[in-house]
Amino acid sequence: MFKSVFAKYVTVFMVIITLGFALLLLIVTSIVNNYSATAKRNVMENAAGATRVALEATVYDSNPIEAATLLKSVGRDHVCNLLNEFADRDDDLAISVMSPTGEELYTILGGDWTTQMPSLDDQLRENLPNLQAGESFSADLDSETGGDDISFCAVGVLNEKGELCGIVTVFGSNIHRGNTVEELSKTIITSAILVLLASMIAAYFITEKTVAPMREMRTAARDFSSGKFETRVRVSGRDEVAELAKAFNQMAESLENLETMRNSFIANVSHDLRTPMTTIAGFIDSIRDGVIPPEEQPHYLEVVSMEVHRLSRLVSSLLDLSRLQAGDRKFTMVPFDICEMARLILISFEQKIEEKHLDVRFECEEDRLTVLADRDAIYQVFYNICHNAVKFSRHEGVLRIRIVTSKDKKIRISIYNDGAGIPYEDQPMIFERFYKSDKSRGLDKTGVGLGLFICKTIITAHGEQIRLSSVPGENCEFSFTLPRAPYTGEQQHRIEKGTGKDS
Repeated sequence: MFKSVFAKYVTVFMVIITLGFALLLLIVTSIVNNYSATAKRNVMENAAGATRVALEATVYDSNPIEAATLLKSVGRDHVCNLLNEFADRDDDLAISVMSPTGEELYTILGGDWTTQMPSLDDQLRENLPNLQAGESFSADLDSETGGDDISFCAVGVLNEKGELCGIVTVFGSNIHRGNTVEELSKTIITSAILVLLASMIAAYFITEKTVAPMREMRTAARDFSSGKFETRVRVSGRDEVAELAKAFNQMAESLENLETMRNSFIANVSHDLRTPMTTIAGFIDSIRDGVIPPEEQPHYLEVVSMEVHRLSRLVSSLLDLSRLQAGDRKFTMVPFDICEMARLILISFEQKIEEKHLDVRFECEEDRLTVLADRDAIYQVFYNICHNAVKFSRHEGVLRIRIVTSKDKKIRISIYNDGAGIPYEDQPMIFERFYKSDKSRGLDKTGVGLGLFICKTIITAHGEQIRLSSVPGENCEFSFTLPRAPYTGEQQHRIEKGTGKDS
């Protein structure tokens, strides 16, 4: 995977950088070429124009025949002086003075001129009308020996009568322009290579940083498949990959907790199945073999009956879990009095409450509070939570049931008890499947960790919430909400009259 991602990064970087630098090279060389050519042509045109003015002053009142002699004798010094002046701007110029027929009178070379003069016979013949009219022309051509590009500008020298007395041609070598473009191209190509190398190095480290956690996740996933649920991925940084690693660790922790709870569930179910079945089998065999006297058999049959009911409750819990998870359990929403249900549940625990001498406190905001829910499902939730509250209450502790209307107009039911409470580290997982806070089975010898999960599933299916508030070693309180049933016409009338009662 690393090589694949690295290759993708490098390929993309190289293509983008190469195209970018190629476009940059094309644009820059074009700009430099155009600028150099324009600047060279301007210098040559200025040099040609200045030379023509100087020579026309020399042959101003001469005829073409006399002009040739004057251009040879007098004009040479003017051309030398002008060439020296233009050398500051361009030192590879050469000025050639010719007769009207194209015969070279003399040529003065600049300091850096290294190219042989090309023949201009064809160009002069073609552009002779322009020269006779006092106009100039220019062009680019190749030298005959060096092969370097050469630019030239030709202009005619006229006397006072407008007769063509000579031709001034200024030559400029483009060798420096070619060298400049070549050096510029080398610089850009070198920069592109360096940037490509830097990009490859950057891509390597970026890829390594991105792929390393993924590689660890791959290894961790393989460990999970082999049963090593304690494996975790190292998290570094705050980017998206770090968030992915955190999520992966959270998933791993959930899997580990689920596996732990599953193992605990299997152990608990096995224990809860084996113990009553062993008891039932032992007592029945003893009765059948006559080991237990007839007068004592009713007592042991009562024990067998209790163990059978215990098995029945366990199987019912497992069936409820299966139906809830499969979505097969349907809820029928009907209005019923939650306060009356609470009273009936308390009565069902009367014997256990008296055994522990619990201080029972029943607080109901009104005589009747009608909720809209599935009666049997809410009874199961209420009974389960009350059963836990009684079971885990300390001797002579407080058991309180409180039913009030919350700020959002829902009915809130709270079940509080004094007791061992629930450790803080267990509270986030108390509603998970198969989870038991009392792992030692010192207090809870019959539970398998399904009751609270079923309670939460039922309350969630009603669109409500169930919460836990516990101080370890002191108390524990479970609370859940239910939607209040709409008032009937008679109840609404009594409320409007100010009685505040709906019964």
